[in-house]
Amino acid sequence: MASICGMDCCKECSRKEECGGCQKVKGHPFGKGTCIAAECMKRGGIEEFFHFKNILISEFNALGIEGLEVSDLNLLNGFFVNLEYPLANGQCVKLLQDHNIYLGTQIEIPGSDRCYGLVADDRYLLVCQYGCNGQKPEIILYKKR
Repeated sequence: MASICGMDCCKECSRKEECGGCQKVKGHPFGKGTCIAAECMKRGGIEEFFHFKNILISEFNALGIEGLEVSDLNLLNGFFVNLEYPLANGQCVKLLQDHNIYLGTQIEIPGSDRCYGLVADDRYLLVCQYGCNGQKPEIILYKKR
């Protein structure tokens, strides 16, 4: 097994050499991050992971955002989903940590050329929308769980 959670996501990661891989860093990507799957596995095994994932799916669906219906979440590298969001005051902010592994997904917005991006961990839910390749991202919801 190449990863603590059994998902073998390290095999697909373009930054495995830089990170070291799940087993080597004991579920702490790049030696300093947090992997939500590894943390769940340490607490209660695969059942805990799937239970947590289902809770997050329910929380996203309960938000009542039009066109947002979540059926599954995937493990996502922070460096891949950590977009820079423009704020009303002209500043830009990143809300995630590049070295963490989150649960999330992308959902096409019906009748639009934009997508919803969903990312969560044990502390926060993030819903954003963006164009092709993450262009012009906008925060829809950033909520403490």
